[in-house]
Amino acid sequence: MKKTLLTTVLTSSLLASSILATLSASTVQAADYKVDVEGAHAFVQFKIKHLGYSWLIGRFNTFDGSFSYDEKAPNNAKINIEIDTKSIDSNHAERDKHLKGKDFLNVNSFPKATFTSNSIKFSDDENAVVTGDFTLKGVTNTISFPVVKIGEGQDPWGGYRSGFSGTTSLKLADYGITYNLGPASTHVEMALHIEGVRI
Repeated sequence: MKKTLLTTVLTSSLLASSILATLSASTVQAADYKVDVEGAHAFVQFKIKHLGYSWLIGRFNTFDGSFSYDEKAPNNAKINIEIDTKSIDSNHAERDKHLKGKDFLNVNSFPKATFTSNSIKFSDDENAVVTGDFTLKGVTNTISFPVVKIGEGQDPWGGYRSGFSGTTSLKLADYGITYNLGPASTHVEMALHIEGVRI
């Protein structure tokens, strides 16, 4: 009787320990990351054709964001990005002034652009398609675009980092930007390169 009771207690204890270990491992794997904008390890860039002859390339200097990622359940990942449209930088002051005006971003009325993911579907360990709501100039559209996981691991300062990169093409007219730039410049290509620090 004592052996049976002891066996039952030990079995229950081992089962409880196993469950706790599993839950603990699951908790460790799920992580939230803050985009490392302070260390300048993240970039929001754009490019658009100029007259169909070359690319005009620029970026947004001020933005912030966060994402969650669990390598055991990558399709549960989420991402949120907020961009300060006033920080647009095309390396030309007069052009930037025009881009900030009513013909384009109208930054006084719409100072922020945002992206919030609705779903992320990985096809393998590195490649995924992100779908979410992108808001620009007061207009929100659902967009999908490919992303690539660059890598993850410990950094030299005791932290843990993970990085992703994604690109998409946006039709300007879909966001109320109808200024005539010519037939070669109806779309702008956006690139997001982010490195996050686990928090």
